[in-house]
Amino acid sequence: MYIQRILEKKLLDILESGKSILLLGPRQTGKTTLLNQIPSHKQITLANPFYRLRYERDPAILTAEIEALAQQNKQELPLIIIDEIQKVPILMDAVQDLIDRKIAKFILTGSSARKLRRGDNVNLLPGRVIPLRLDPFILKELPEQYHQLENLLFDGALPEISLLDKVDERERLLEAYVTIYLEEEIRAEAIVRDIGHFARFLEFAASESGKIVNFSKLSQEIGVTQATISNYYQILEDCLVAERIEPITASKTRRKLSKTQKYILYDLGVRRIAAREGRKLSKDQMGHIFEQYVGLEIIRTLRLFQPRGTLKYWRDPTGPEVDWVIETPETMIPIEVKWTHAPTLQDAKHLHIFLSEYEKATRGFIICQTPYPMKISPNIMALPWNSIEEVFNE
Repeated sequence: MYIQRILEKKLLDILESGKSILLLGPRQTGKTTLLNQIPSHKQITLANPFYRLRYERDPAILTAEIEALAQQNKQELPLIIIDEIQKVPILMDAVQDLIDRKIAKFILTGSSARKLRRGDNVNLLPGRVIPLRLDPFILKELPEQYHQLENLLFDGALPEISLLDKVDERERLLEAYVTIYLEEEIRAEAIVRDIGHFARFLEFAASESGKIVNFSKLSQEIGVTQATISNYYQILEDCLVAERIEPITASKTRRKLSKTQKYILYDLGVRRIAAREGRKLSKDQMGHIFEQYVGLEIIRTLRLFQPRGTLKYWRDPTGPEVDWVIETPETMIPIEVKWTHAPTLQDAKHLHIFLSEYEKATRGFIICQTPYPMKISPNIMALPWNSIEEVFNE
């Protein structure tokens, strides 16, 4: 069953304008399925060893093939799809040449930005491709029968997994995904010297997902330096497995705001399996996972609809904190996440403090399990968890 992705229209609009695209996203987020809906003149999958070796040995072969294709299709600019471009990054030079000469337009996909960002002399095609990101489903993309909060918290939103009806099938696929992808491919990309240390780090990173990172504690627990821990997190971020959340550090009256970033693993099902957690969790644990769900949903919505917006958090170690803050050039929107069906004015106390601190913040929200919106105070509204998009409505 193909479920149309919101990104599809933006992708088609860009192609219609004659531009090329760099589409990044973790494995199993549906990049190949999405691209199969788009007619192309040539599709190359560099995960296939035959094609990878062919173009590694002689990148000029790609230029010659596409020039011949363009000669046969003089009525339109050929569309070429190259999947997993980071596996042969030297092809970026050939792609640039073909774009500059208006021989073809491209969709380049990748499941890791690490080699593209850090490889020696890699050409990132500045100004020549439009970067896009395909994430797991947001709730708006899922058919209503899959709007089950417990499943989303335990099993995440990867397309192949979230659309399965049976719990044991979702569990089995998640186990395989974490073992094959996270345990093998990320290690291979990272070129980690000590696999045991990285495996322990991955489990800790999953368990600590959504919390302020204590680099010193992790360093002691795993037995590596703080610099190594920082590098491990950079690996997860470059491989599109972790989202980095920066703190808000400026304030009119508070001088000790937290300055350390948080990281959220990109899918809650992957997070749970990597952390070696089961499906029976405490109320506090469920509340923390729910907070991460809301954060991920906001990040993905911002990417799709408000790319100038960023998700941050706000915390004074000696007092108040706000789970999430959406910041744009024009406004700040503080959001508290509560594992409750009946939020009260007490749940909004830190939102009120935040609103008094920042002139750009004029309204706040509590995301919880209430079945209907609730007005908590003149400028604070409680919203059901499945109505997060209303946060973005003026």
